[in-house]
Amino acid sequence: MTPRVSRRAVLIGGVGGVLAACGGPAARTGPQPGAGTTEAAATRAAVRLPVALAVHPSRSPGLAASRAELEAVQSGGAGTWQGFRVVRGPGAVAAALADRNTAALVTADALVPGIAAVPVDGVDPLTAPDSYPVTAEVAASGGPGPVVTSLWTGDVMLGRRVGAGMARTGDWELPFSQTADRLAAAGLTVGNLECTLSKEGRATHGGDSFGADPRALAGVHRAGYDILTLGNNHLGDYGPTALVRTAAIARGEGFATTGAGEDIAAAREPALASAGGLRFGVLAFNAVGESPEAGAASPGVVWLRMPPITGPLAPADLEAVAQSVRAARGSADVLVVVPHWGREYSHRPVADQYTVGHTLIEAGADAVIGGHQHWVQPIEIYRGRPIVHGMGNFVFDMTFSEQVQQAVVVELVHWGTTLKAIRALPVRIGTGGVPRFLDPAGTEGRTILGPVWG
Repeated sequence: MTPRVSRRAVLIGGVGGVLAACGGPAARTGPQPGAGTTEAAATRAAVRLPVALAVHPSRSPGLAASRAELEAVQSGGAGTWQGFRVVRGPGAVAAALADRNTAALVTADALVPGIAAVPVDGVDPLTAPDSYPVTAEVAASGGPGPVVTSLWTGDVMLGRRVGAGMARTGDWELPFSQTADRLAAAGLTVGNLECTLSKEGRATHGGDSFGADPRALAGVHRAGYDILTLGNNHLGDYGPTALVRTAAIARGEGFATTGAGEDIAAAREPALASAGGLRFGVLAFNAVGESPEAGAASPGVVWLRMPPITGPLAPADLEAVAQSVRAARGSADVLVVVPHWGREYSHRPVADQYTVGHTLIEAGADAVIGGHQHWVQPIEIYRGRPIVHGMGNFVFDMTFSEQVQQAVVVELVHWGTTLKAIRALPVRIGTGGVPRFLDPAGTEGRTILGPVWG
């Protein structure tokens, strides 16, 4: 295949190469723990920010306000809004998170991941602050800065019946025919490649060996993916040669990859890409076995042994992944870990998902966004940072239950290096494994989001 370059700058060469190219570690431009109050006060000035109504995310689908409604609440003329009790001032966001019948009236600097801002006159205060109709002057350390959105999808499986559909029609973009425009509109798009791009070995899982024609990457390009995570249980479906070849093909096509490689050092290298002036770093690991574990001189994927499949939680494995987080921290403004973990066909995380997720946040990850289970699982906010326990499938040919055909795409919204929101966008996977976005306020959209924010 003719190598192509991703639509956004992909930073190649590992941590050392990036540091050399960029002149050193990224400056953390958001408020830092321990910052001196005198210095912080000196940098604060009057800026205009959106005035937002915010609610618990389980209540947000379908909610919208008009400018007149918001201004009535803002002026104090209304103590309730659409049946919500309105709380103002310090503690308003916490009140809305604690009570799903409460709405917070705050300026956008108070919004945090886990609360949902309501659009006003169809404008989102976080993704379009300059177009938002109601603002207020507040003392802040700066305006929104660059607004950067990123989209994170579940498993992208381009083999088996999905691949047969592309080959039959000659349409190598078919799996993304209903989602490509929305995915490509994000500042950064990331997904887990749940198949090989080579069949240069023996199929190790019989009919469940997922091998794809490299021409299927045409659709991945059309959808605007920048980073493909490879730390999963199907990258080894055709043996070590095909595993290494898959990583090479993906990189040759302009995608950054992480989680697998010709040895453990290569597999642990973060995938790095730039979007909206931010440097994103992504790490990935596999906790469910099957693909070979990368070694000092042998190809494979990054392993982390944990329940329910690969044994009790292995402290040495967890520390190795945490050390990868600490090592990558200086090379990225935003650092995300993508685990392949958990129990299949369940909305409930296993207990050690919480242990592992918390450890990775404590090590310096800005978010943990997981998958493998084929069903959606909850989004947790830990120390102000999100842990997505399971996104479900994305491109996949499973049809034996409703749940395996239901998924979410996760959207992160950054103002500079500050994460302002995490959103779950419901998806239905249809005929031929082709996904489409759903209305969050529709019947199936609400069904899918129930376990996410429940």
